Amino acid sequence: MALKDTLLRVFTWWNGQTVSVALDTARAGTFVGEDELGNKYYKAEGALIDRSVGSERRWVVYNGYADASKVPPGWRGWLCHNVDVAPSEEAYTPRPWQKPHVENQTGTANAYRPAGSQLSWGSRPAATGDYAPWTPGE
Repeated sequence: MALKDTLLRVFTWWNGQTVSVALDTARAGTFVGEDELGNKYYKAEGALIDRSVGSERRWVVYNGYADASKVPPGWRGWLCHNVDVAPSEEAYTPRPWQKPHVENQTGTANAYRPAGSQLSWGSRPAATGDYAPWTPGE
Protein backbone atom coordinates (compact mmCIF):
# COMPACT_ATOMS: atom_id res chain seq x y z
CA MET A 1 0.00 0.00 0.00
CA ALA A 2 1.36 3.41 -0.96
CA LEU A 3 1.91 6.16 1.59
CA LYS A 4 -0.99 8.17 0.16
CA ASP A 5 -3.39 5.23 0.56
CA THR A 6 -2.23 4.69 4.14
CA LEU A 7 -2.75 8.35 5.03
CA LEU A 8 -6.18 8.35 3.39
CA ARG A 9 -7.23 5.32 5.45
CA VAL A 10 -6.00 6.96 8.66
CA PHE A 11 -7.44 10.45 8.19
CA THR A 12 -10.56 10.08 5.99
CA TRP A 13 -13.80 8.20 6.46
CA TRP A 14 -15.23 8.59 2.94
CA ASN A 15 -12.66 6.42 1.09
CA GLY A 16 -13.70 2.90 2.06
CA GLN A 17 -12.99 1.94 5.66
CA THR A 18 -10.81 3.69 8.17
CA VAL A 19 -8.14 1.92 10.19
CA SER A 20 -10.37 1.79 13.27
CA VAL A 21 -13.25 0.23 11.29
CA ALA A 22 -10.84 -2.30 9.79
CA LEU A 23 -9.59 -3.23 13.28
CA ASP A 24 -13.15 -3.48 14.69
CA THR A 25 -14.22 -5.58 11.71
CA ALA A 26 -11.26 -7.93 12.11
CA ARG A 27 -11.76 -8.19 15.88
CA ALA A 28 -15.52 -8.63 16.21
CA GLY A 29 -17.14 -8.61 12.77
CA THR A 30 -18.78 -11.60 11.13
CA PHE A 31 -18.95 -11.42 7.33
CA VAL A 32 -22.56 -11.66 6.15
CA GLY A 33 -22.36 -11.04 2.42
CA GLU A 34 -21.43 -8.85 -0.51
CA ASP A 35 -23.69 -7.00 -2.95
CA GLU A 36 -23.36 -6.52 -6.71
CA LEU A 37 -21.48 -3.23 -6.19
CA GLY A 38 -18.74 -4.87 -4.11
CA ASN A 39 -19.86 -3.51 -0.73
CA LYS A 40 -19.24 -5.93 2.16
CA TYR A 41 -21.68 -6.35 5.05
CA TYR A 42 -20.85 -7.40 8.60
CA LYS A 43 -22.58 -7.98 11.92
CA ALA A 44 -21.48 -8.37 15.53
CA GLU A 45 -23.04 -8.86 18.93
CA GLY A 46 -22.41 -6.04 21.35
CA ALA A 47 -23.86 -4.20 24.29
CA LEU A 48 -27.57 -3.34 24.12
CA ILE A 49 -27.95 0.07 22.47
CA ASP A 50 -31.62 0.15 21.52
CA ARG A 51 -34.26 -2.28 22.75
CA SER A 52 -36.12 -2.14 19.44
CA VAL A 53 -33.18 -3.61 17.49
CA GLY A 54 -31.46 -5.66 20.18
CA SER A 55 -27.75 -6.08 20.64
CA GLU A 56 -26.78 -6.97 17.05
CA ARG A 57 -24.80 -4.28 15.24
CA ARG A 58 -24.71 -4.23 11.45
CA TRP A 59 -22.48 -2.20 9.15
CA VAL A 60 -21.25 -1.87 5.60
CA VAL A 61 -17.72 -1.40 4.27
CA TYR A 62 -18.13 0.48 1.00
CA ASN A 63 -16.25 -0.47 -2.12
CA GLY A 64 -14.67 2.92 -2.84
CA TYR A 65 -16.32 6.22 -1.99
CA ALA A 66 -18.73 6.02 0.97
CA ASP A 67 -22.18 6.94 -0.33
CA ALA A 68 -25.36 5.59 1.26
CA SER A 69 -27.09 5.50 -2.13
CA LYS A 70 -24.69 2.70 -3.10
CA VAL A 71 -26.56 0.33 -0.77
CA PRO A 72 -29.24 -1.69 -2.63
CA PRO A 73 -32.75 -1.75 -1.07
CA GLY A 74 -32.54 -5.34 0.24
CA TRP A 75 -29.31 -4.64 2.08
CA ARG A 76 -30.62 -1.28 3.31
CA GLY A 77 -33.56 -3.05 4.95
CA TRP A 78 -31.19 -5.48 6.64
CA LEU A 79 -28.84 -2.72 7.86
CA CYS A 80 -31.76 -0.80 9.42
CA HIS A 81 -33.12 -3.95 11.13
CA ASN A 82 -36.31 -3.82 9.03
CA VAL A 83 -35.73 -7.45 8.07
CA ASP A 84 -33.96 -10.19 10.01
CA VAL A 85 -32.63 -12.20 7.06
CA ALA A 86 -29.81 -10.76 4.96
CA PRO A 87 -30.27 -10.84 1.16
CA SER A 88 -27.30 -13.24 0.91
CA GLU A 89 -29.15 -15.77 3.08
CA GLU A 90 -32.39 -15.88 1.09
CA ALA A 91 -33.36 -16.67 -2.48
CA TYR A 92 -34.96 -13.47 -3.68
CA THR A 93 -36.14 -12.90 -7.21
CA PRO A 94 -37.15 -9.34 -8.08
CA ARG A 95 -40.59 -8.67 -9.46
CA PRO A 96 -40.85 -7.81 -13.18
CA TRP A 97 -41.81 -4.20 -12.43
CA GLN A 98 -38.81 -3.57 -10.14
CA LYS A 99 -35.95 -1.58 -11.64
CA PRO A 100 -32.31 -2.39 -10.91
CA HIS A 101 -30.59 -0.31 -8.22
CA VAL A 102 -28.99 2.94 -9.39
CA GLU A 103 -26.85 5.03 -7.07
CA ASN A 104 -27.52 8.74 -6.52
CA GLN A 105 -26.82 10.69 -9.72
CA THR A 106 -26.93 14.17 -8.16
CA GLY A 107 -23.99 16.28 -9.32
CA THR A 108 -23.33 14.16 -12.40
CA ALA A 109 -24.28 14.53 -16.05
CA ASN A 110 -27.01 11.91 -15.47
CA ALA A 111 -28.79 13.95 -12.77
CA TYR A 112 -32.50 14.61 -13.25
CA ARG A 113 -33.12 18.11 -14.57
CA PRO A 114 -36.81 18.82 -15.22
CA ALA A 115 -37.97 21.15 -17.96
CA GLY A 116 -37.72 24.75 -16.79
CA SER A 117 -34.83 24.06 -14.43
CA GLN A 118 -31.89 26.43 -14.67
CA LEU A 119 -29.63 23.40 -15.08
CA SER A 120 -31.61 21.71 -17.86
CA TRP A 121 -30.45 21.79 -21.44
CA GLY A 122 -31.94 24.26 -23.91
CA SER A 123 -33.78 27.44 -23.10
CA ARG A 124 -36.41 28.01 -20.46
CA PRO A 125 -39.99 28.44 -21.65
CA ALA A 126 -41.27 32.00 -21.79
CA ALA A 127 -43.50 33.30 -19.00
CA THR A 128 -47.19 32.88 -19.79
CA GLY A 129 -48.43 36.05 -18.15
CA ASP A 130 -50.98 34.29 -15.94
CA TYR A 131 -49.08 35.14 -12.76
CA ALA A 132 -50.35 38.05 -10.69
CA PRO A 133 -48.13 38.90 -7.71
CA TRP A 134 -49.77 39.53 -4.36
CA THR A 135 -49.53 43.05 -3.05
CA PRO A 136 -50.19 43.86 0.64
CA GLY A 137 -53.42 45.71 1.20
CA GLU A 138 -55.26 44.29 -1.81
